[in-house]
Amino acid sequence: MSNKPSQNQQAKNATTPHSSLATRFSNASRRQLVWFAIWVIATILFSLWAGSPWILLFILLFFDIYITKFVPWSFWKQSKNSAFRKTMEWVDAILFALIAVYFINTFFFQNYQIPTSSLEKSLLVGDFLAVSKLSYGPRAPITPLSFPLAQHTMPVVGGKSYIEKPQWKYRRLKGFGKVKRNDIVVFNFPTGDTVALNRQSEDFYSLVKRNPNGINGVRADKRTYGDIIYRPVDRRENYVKRCIGLPGETIQMKNDSVFIDGTFLPNPRLSQHSYMIHTDGTIISPDVFKELGINKADYLIYDAYGQIVIHSQDLTGADSLSMAWSGLHPRNGNNGRVYFNIALTDEMVVQLKAKPFVWDVIKEKEQRGMGYYYPINYETGWTRDTFGPLWIPQKGATINFDTDTDFKVAAYERCIKNYEGNDFAYRDGKVFVNGQAVDSYTFKFDYYFMMGDNRHNSADSRVWGFVPEDHIVGQPILIWLSLEKDNNWFNGKIRWKRLFRSAKIPA
Repeated sequence: MSNKPSQNQQAKNATTPHSSLATRFSNASRRQLVWFAIWVIATILFSLWAGSPWILLFILLFFDIYITKFVPWSFWKQSKNSAFRKTMEWVDAILFALIAVYFINTFFFQNYQIPTSSLEKSLLVGDFLAVSKLSYGPRAPITPLSFPLAQHTMPVVGGKSYIEKPQWKYRRLKGFGKVKRNDIVVFNFPTGDTVALNRQSEDFYSLVKRNPNGINGVRADKRTYGDIIYRPVDRRENYVKRCIGLPGETIQMKNDSVFIDGTFLPNPRLSQHSYMIHTDGTIISPDVFKELGINKADYLIYDAYGQIVIHSQDLTGADSLSMAWSGLHPRNGNNGRVYFNIALTDEMVVQLKAKPFVWDVIKEKEQRGMGYYYPINYETGWTRDTFGPLWIPQKGATINFDTDTDFKVAAYERCIKNYEGNDFAYRDGKVFVNGQAVDSYTFKFDYYFMMGDNRHNSADSRVWGFVPEDHIVGQPILIWLSLEKDNNWFNGKIRWKRLFRSAKIPA
């Protein structure tokens, strides 16, 4: 019997690990070569876009997958155990999907759901948005080791969805443009660096301000606040607001009107404010509110026992002085009924005033002391309607600590310390940055002033201050799903008219 190997055995030997790269390359099928070429071109283009030559190392990976095959990437396909092969098929598909989702979610698009009414009626609670990372340039990962589609908490099982180390420096890839005035922007919540787990929806620094014992009181009361944790920039909660003020500008509000560098800025067309509705005593039915587009959450509240209480008050027996103070006036001895804190657009106000049982619709005014406003550690007397003037920091601009130092420290300490990573101290009237006494500081980042269209029901830059450029996530471009929380699935749950509409709602 001849010991000469067969032709099949010779072909097999030609592709063993001991064969030359040239032989392996020549034995690769046309399909393998095409896919290898596609991945090489994509890798080169992505490397140029990201400005990182290290990404080119992935070409070696693709070369091995499609050409050399030194690593047995698909070893499980040769297994005789069908159950093992089936399991590994699922594992392979899931791993590929997770990697693809992570890549798309990081550099191209991200899903976001509107959780609160701060942008009503521009964007509604229950809108699901496709957020473009390309609009302002995708931000390179800061916390790279994280689970796809989980912002900071693992679904179902709970716990952190990311590993805090390594932390990479902030860097933004080239995009289609920059943040402009009146853009609706998704960003990481700036003061979300510290979170009380039992009160995650509330600003931690406002919680500290309201607690009689300050931060020590919050940390000590775990029953109320839970554990206090820190979150990296890109793992902080996502917020969405409208950009009102740009870097280097001075913003001011006078009697609920916005002024930028002294020039009046008209309110967005669909902006809302809180009003009192004064009726002749008539109780406004839920159907009237629904017809106007007002959700139940906008006119219902819950008492301490969980019972629903309507935002209204029967004014029978009310004294004339308290009514006059609120701007209400009786008619023919009838004090009527008042609904308070109802968010309305200008168009809704007109529709309500046309109702025969409505006497008046009056915009509510906030008094001093009704809430905390930025900077919360400095008494300015500002309110949601009367705010500023406040200068918005700009990259490369310098602030001098020669006058109004107390105010400037309160307004810009967080930018210098928390956002730009400096050691900051203020004592005996002197400012110290990184241990050195200074009389000025030059900012490294651009900052933005964000506000909600629901002006009287929005926790925004008036409360927690500026949004640094490294917190910008992207721009909503599409509403791909919209659900009405007050309706069931068989009665208008899906807002069909809002599906696949642009999310770029103009001011």
